[in-house]
Amino acid sequence: MVDRASPPDWIVEQPVLTALALLGVALGLLVVLPYLQYVLFGIVLAYILLPLQRRLEEYLRPMIAASVTILVAIIVILLPLVYILSVALRQTSQLVTAVRNGNVDLETIERTLAERGYSVNLTGLYGSYQDAITSGVEGLATGLLDIVGGLPGIAIGVTITLFVCFALLRDREQLIEWLYCVVPIDDAIQRELFAELDQLMQASVISNVLVAVIQAVLIGVGLAVLGIPAVVLLTVVAFVLTLLPLVGSFGVWLPVSIYLVALNRPIAAVGLTLYGLLVMVSDTYLRPALIGRTSAFNSTIAVVGIFGGLITFGAVGLFIGPVVLGGVKVVLDIFARERADGAAGAGAVTNTESDSDPEEDP
Repeated sequence: MVDRASPPDWIVEQPVLTALALLGVALGLLVVLPYLQYVLFGIVLAYILLPLQRRLEEYLRPMIAASVTILVAIIVILLPLVYILSVALRQTSQLVTAVRNGNVDLETIERTLAERGYSVNLTGLYGSYQDAITSGVEGLATGLLDIVGGLPGIAIGVTITLFVCFALLRDREQLIEWLYCVVPIDDAIQRELFAELDQLMQASVISNVLVAVIQAVLIGVGLAVLGIPAVVLLTVVAFVLTLLPLVGSFGVWLPVSIYLVALNRPIAAVGLTLYGLLVMVSDTYLRPALIGRTSAFNSTIAVVGIFGGLITFGAVGLFIGPVVLGGVKVVLDIFARERADGAAGAGAVTNTESDSDPEEDP
């Protein structure tokens, strides 16, 4: 008979070493947790830059290639991202100030809508919900101050991100071999896990983000052509909304189209609506073509993973959240399969032993 309840031999033979290994993992997690989102961002950035690293390694040593790759990432990705976010932050601050000071001309919008047969008391609504609006504006302003005040911590985090990315690019092969040695899982199962996680990363980090960037840029160009204010802020919002498969960029262009109608620009509103619909139609072709590679990555996992990832990991959770949920599903699928195979194998051994036992005489 096979005793399936007995622990592995290595736990029984080396209990103190096993306890020390588990304690070391726990202490390591305590050290990493304060900057976990930056470590995860470093992993994501290394995954994005890996094709460039491999191409450079054909001509340079791994360390030099990794240094060049990090420099390219700073110039091409991080600096433009910091600039875009700073502009969006400034436009958000201006919007908050305008709302707080009552500089939004609601009466003109009401009069324009009334001329078109839509009677809306925006001034009355604003007066009724002024306290709630003020509280929301103050909360947003406080959040902006927290971001500005946390710049030293962000600088430390970005440094950690770059070092993690550099180490992964330079020593990735040694890291994979180390994982094969220390993780108590069969090599075949580890290879399967790495392959599934690679598909999830491809879907979440590369394909999904690429779709969101393309559509957000298209929406931003359309808004800029129409002379809409706060284009950078609206483009960033469109990028975030486009990451959600069930939401999309209409959360930006539809309110702006209504705003154009209120400003007596119906032709511009119709043009933006048609343009926005065209951008959304492109999503129907782009997203399945780029993301439809793995069954673990579906709309439910994407939506829950994005919102849960934002709360748990911060901004990098937009990309890591769906990968974590998809990875959990993959691990559980493999676990269920291995358990079923193990139970079938144990049943076969039991039946063989039973058949080989001699029958007792009555």
